[in-house]
Amino acid sequence: MTAAAGGTAAAGGAAASGGAAARGAAAAGGAAAAGIAAVEVWWARTADARPGLVGELSAVEVERLTAYARDEDKNRFLVGATIVRRVLATKLDLSPADVVLDRNCPDCGRQHGKVSVDGMQVSVSHSGDRIVVAFHPSAPVGVDVELINPAIDADSLASVSLSDVEAAELAGFEPAARARAFTQYWTRKEAVVKATGDGIRADLRKVIVSAPDQPAALREWAGYDGPVRLVDLQAGVEYAAALAILSEQSPEVRSFDAGPLLRL
Repeated sequence: MTAAAGGTAAAGGAAASGGAAARGAAAAGGAAAAGIAAVEVWWARTADARPGLVGELSAVEVERLTAYARDEDKNRFLVGATIVRRVLATKLDLSPADVVLDRNCPDCGRQHGKVSVDGMQVSVSHSGDRIVVAFHPSAPVGVDVELINPAIDADSLASVSLSDVEAAELAGFEPAARARAFTQYWTRKEAVVKATGDGIRADLRKVIVSAPDQPAALREWAGYDGPVRLVDLQAGVEYAAALAILSEQSPEVRSFDAGPLLRL
């Protein structure tokens, strides 16, 4: 395993928005930071959803959209799927509806797995009213955002998702700070297993990441010896978020506001 600490990238920060952002990001895809292309991270909110976006989805995506019972779940999926299609459409010079996506699940073969497309690595996450999509032209990426629930029993959750070392570190936080600390552990772990493609099959107790008050890093994962770079993302005071990329080099992270893009 190769692991390294990361910094923190802000949500929607230091970036243009709308169509200009999409075109600028497409041009920036080949720009390198420390020898590797930048990771693009696009942020949106559930309020960005609108009925007209449904027409750009595939039949499989529409079926999945309609299967959600709650409007907030529908909106999260719709916004995430549309960001994927509109950003890729700009890069591939296609209409959003013509972008061919594969969501094949390696376990069951159904179309609800991680998004894949020729020539681009993609990861999607959503929680609360926040939706985030990460793109990289070559290296697998994983992104995770979680709404922090102050009422969770962090100590009980630690027993099934944190290593003994991490659980001991968590116990060192003041009770009022443990929900945030636990959620930071969680998003870092989720970002890593999403990047590797292991997802829910991974035993998160074995995916050992740095303490929440330390720069994000994968410290140990028995059985995995590939490269990982991990960085925290800023998604607002009520959220924790992290990005992982399977690379020996630490890339630049460029954040974009997808709201204007969704209103085109």
